[in-house]
Amino acid sequence: MKRRQFLTLLGGAAAAWPLGVGAQTLRHRPLVGSLQVQSLSGSARYASEFLRGMAELGYVEGRNIDFERRYAAGDLRRLPALANELVNLKPDVILTTTSAAALAFTQVTQSIPIVATAMVDPVGFGLAASEARPGGQVTGILISLDALPGKQLALALEIVPGAAKVGVLLNGLNPTTAVYRAGIEAAAANLQIKLVPVEVRGSDDLDAAFEKFLHEKVDLVFVAQDSLLLSERARLATLAIAARLPTMYGLREHVEAGGLVCYGINVAENFRRGATFVDKILKGAKAGDLPIELPVRLDLLVNLKTAKSIGLAISESFLVRADEVIE
Repeated sequence: MKRRQFLTLLGGAAAAWPLGVGAQTLRHRPLVGSLQVQSLSGSARYASEFLRGMAELGYVEGRNIDFERRYAAGDLRRLPALANELVNLKPDVILTTTSAAALAFTQVTQSIPIVATAMVDPVGFGLAASEARPGGQVTGILISLDALPGKQLALALEIVPGAAKVGVLLNGLNPTTAVYRAGIEAAAANLQIKLVPVEVRGSDDLDAAFEKFLHEKVDLVFVAQDSLLLSERARLATLAIAARLPTMYGLREHVEAGGLVCYGINVAENFRRGATFVDKILKGAKAGDLPIELPVRLDLLVNLKTAKSIGLAISESFLVRADEVIE
């Protein structure tokens, strides 16, 4: 699902929800509207890093800057209503995460600058003319790299040598699913590995997804980078352990919650860097003039406790390359 289909979904959902919060009338400090796709607790690390970045630039909440925060708790269907609420407050700049969240804002404002810290294919989704010169109201940082799915698959094959069939868990409601799926399909084709993709649309679908993986006798499972799947990370870890399935993730929070291994972008670091975009915009820069940046930090994490619980031996050579091993 690309931009046009997703915008149709957003438009219908936005009409179904009220604006909620009345417009702010008078203020003396800049206002940043923040929409996190995760819950308050689930996005705490990201928020902390963003505030750290803002503090390094001289901003202190309640003293020389204000924030209004909203949380979607992993449910992309809530984005239109939450975007409406924040836009109605007339913030000076909007901080958000994913391409889906940025698209929700572009449906209700064409003027407020938007900084998105975890974007996928912003050009393909119509959020930017190019990464070097976005040209519109959206800028920020990517959460994906073209070569990342191939590297993740190569690492997974080190953990499960000889794997021939790989399950892929995807959120069918996330517009970036198609991008992730295309990347992993290309990587699998190069290695002559068969994929078993399973799309879910809510937490109630997760049990059936793992039943499908077991029925298909996959050797390991990839979990896509996605807000719903991230919010269900503890449950996913439990399901994978119960099925004794090695699982590769793209976000470190999954492994901290009991998942086996991850290799991917450090989103918290993206949030810290996002503060520099907000600072430049508050000082007069246009979002469209600020190049969209590549992520600079990737993490390799291994949960050795989980490996032992599913009877999987991980080589010492793999462990010494990990940025963190959870024991």
